[in-house]
Amino acid sequence: MKVVIIEDEKLLAEHLTILLQKIDESITVVNYFDTITASVNAFKEALNADLIFMDIHLADGNSFEIFNQIQLEIPVIFTTAFDNYAIQAFKQNSVDYLLKPIALKELQFALDKFKKQQQSGNKDLISSIALAYQQMNKEYKTRFLVKLGQTIDTIPTDEIHHFETKESLSFLVTNKGNRYLIDYTLDQLETMLNPQNFFRINRKIILHIQSIEKVSTYFNSRLSIATKFLDNDARIVSRERVNDFKEWLDN
Repeated sequence: MKVVIIEDEKLLAEHLTILLQKIDESITVVNYFDTITASVNAFKEALNADLIFMDIHLADGNSFEIFNQIQLEIPVIFTTAFDNYAIQAFKQNSVDYLLKPIALKELQFALDKFKKQQQSGNKDLISSIALAYQQMNKEYKTRFLVKLGQTIDTIPTDEIHHFETKESLSFLVTNKGNRYLIDYTLDQLETMLNPQNFFRINRKIILHIQSIEKVSTYFNSRLSIATKFLDNDARIVSRERVNDFKEWLDN
């Protein structure tokens, strides 16, 4: 198997090469590149490879820029210390990734996944990379228009404590406890809010991370959040969301 490594840290590239050789001595690293420019130029010259290991942050920018400049039809496994939300995008779209520092077991798993994907071709993988890039670069709402009586105001998202739904109505609640009726459903809000800052802890509540004072274990494998402006039931993280919630906190 011919492999290309795109990585701007030489020691990491060398470490990855050693791990690949441990897994399969037939793997050959045919080229190393440390910039977007060098990578694009090489692939424009029809550089041939079976698989690319690609760091996200390179010396001259974000490696996703490579996909904007050329039509790359070689499968990619990302090597990254990127935030968990980018990683989730890759997972949802079946894009392989490895967290640095790279572990031998995780590398083996990624290579096995690559081999399985080869059976169905590369088109789905390439299109999923493009979709992941779009998700990463999505612009989220930074403020909401609200109305109180005859007064119209805007609330920046960093002043929002949480969003909630009651009796089919949705409300925005500020850090001062002010409540405003809004026209969006919680499902709609999930697509509009930056997931680094907001998490839907259950069917009724989307909570800002700065609103969390303490998290405790709760009955039936759930979690309880200590925070203002929420009653006992509303502050419970539902069981099916607990693992994702922990990953979100650990970002």
